[in-house]
Amino acid sequence: MPRTRETERPMRLKHPTARLALAALLVAVPASVAAAGTVHAAPAPASATRLAAVGLDDPHKKDIAMQLVSSAENSSLDWKSQYKYIEDIKDGRGYTAGIIGFCSGTGDMLDLVEHYTDLKPGNILAKYLPALRKVNGTESHAGLGSAFEKDWATAAKDSVFQQAQNDERDRVYFNPAVNQAKADGLRALGQFAYYDAIVMHGPGDSSDSFGGIRKAAMKKAKTPAQGGDEAAYLKAFLAARKTVMLKEEAHSDTSRVDTEQTVFLNAKNFDLNPPLKWKVYGDSYAINS
Repeated sequence: MPRTRETERPMRLKHPTARLALAALLVAVPASVAAAGTVHAAPAPASATRLAAVGLDDPHKKDIAMQLVSSAENSSLDWKSQYKYIEDIKDGRGYTAGIIGFCSGTGDMLDLVEHYTDLKPGNILAKYLPALRKVNGTESHAGLGSAFEKDWATAAKDSVFQQAQNDERDRVYFNPAVNQAKADGLRALGQFAYYDAIVMHGPGDSSDSFGGIRKAAMKKAKTPAQGGDEAAYLKAFLAARKTVMLKEEAHSDTSRVDTEQTVFLNAKNFDLNPPLKWKVYGDSYAINS
């Protein structure tokens, strides 16, 4: 049976202020400048050959990344079936929905529906924008409820809404994570480690956010861009992430680190090349090609 998010999926930590600040930055400036604003270090020349390998932004590698995240978030490799997902998982963040867990209480669901409405004015979810603005920052369902859940599922059949979800995933999570990882001299595995961390912990610089985890790792090991060993740095990053995860009981199962990413690291599969075999919450998964 598929694992239900409410009972068994770890709660994602999100930082609304950091997310909205990042969103505003990336909207306000051209993409090249946004990348510069998000990335904290330029790749060292010694990393140039390494970064010539296929990165996580390659379409096939990106699909692999989405399958890996979905195995932990949804107990399924079929990430494209998650556009319609919506549920209150009782984590204090209201509704969690869609391919990356957009939340009504943290601002990214509001951003998503606003983007969808920019792409398609008068869409089925546009009428909920006033309610989404009111519940932002709370766990309330006021003005939403079962009608919103039904309309979300209907909207998920719309290719424009699917594209809006893809766009927001990339703008807030995927692109910043991959850009930073590349700047740190990391190949596809490290890029994925950053992406998976930002999905769960959110962007930002607080100690329990992605930025804080990265800073903690850099105190233990140099990034490849700083002349450090890639394996040693990734080991430090994963250890720092586990420390943050274990601060909350909902994250006490760290198998997405222990029996997934660490397995790939121990195999020295820095390019995240299939075949891939891993376990999350004791369930086995494989990507063969």
